[in-house]
Amino acid sequence: MAENDEKSLSGIELFERLDEDEIRRLEARCRWRRYRDGERVLDSGSSSRDVYFVASGAVSIVNFSLSGKEVTLATAKAGSYFGELAAIDNQPRSASVVSVEDSLIAIMPGQTFIDLLTSHAEVTFRVAKRLAEIVRLSDQRIMELSTLAATQRVYAELLRMAEPDTAVPDLWVIRPLPPVREIASRVSTTRETAARAMAQLYPTGLIRRKGRSLYLMDREGLQEAINTLQMDKAPKGAG
Repeated sequence: MAENDEKSLSGIELFERLDEDEIRRLEARCRWRRYRDGERVLDSGSSSRDVYFVASGAVSIVNFSLSGKEVTLATAKAGSYFGELAAIDNQPRSASVVSVEDSLIAIMPGQTFIDLLTSHAEVTFRVAKRLAEIVRLSDQRIMELSTLAATQRVYAELLRMAEPDTAVPDLWVIRPLPPVREIASRVSTTRETAARAMAQLYPTGLIRRKGRSLYLMDREGLQEAINTLQMDKAPKGAG
């Protein structure tokens, strides 16, 4: 594995307030499995209630349109988790999950997860906060699909994916940069359109590619580029 290969839940953000003994008890209740890059982890519509914790690697949460087009909903990296909705509401899976790196995943029974929520208020609050973030992000994406052109949506997604660079203050980075096809899938456009939108940014100096990392050299400038494109697309008043 490229990252931590240890079968441990210590790196899972949801559990950072739990003591070591509690984490060890949870680890003992989990099944552990390694997934290869591109391997399917679970299928939309399946009836399992397990919750998955990414110890190392990363997975993409995807869905498919009636025509078979893949739409990437989110990426879960090391330290994150997925599958909690089915454990909470006892409904079939709402999306499929595919490993996008060699990954080590802990699989917790749904009932164990529910017992954890009922006994640890801090964990329950963190799950509720995450679900609120998902709702907000969904609202944002719906608005963007309704009001922004494809190029603007690509730029907005870059802003969303970037995180502060711990090594350089005021610099933001996407590390690792997902494949262009994944970025295109996130914003419901073609790979060609997404690649063209990003290629147009490099000469401006707003972004810079280094290895598998993409640096946002000027976040405010990138936001201004979105606003400018939006103004250019706005209907002109008569007379």
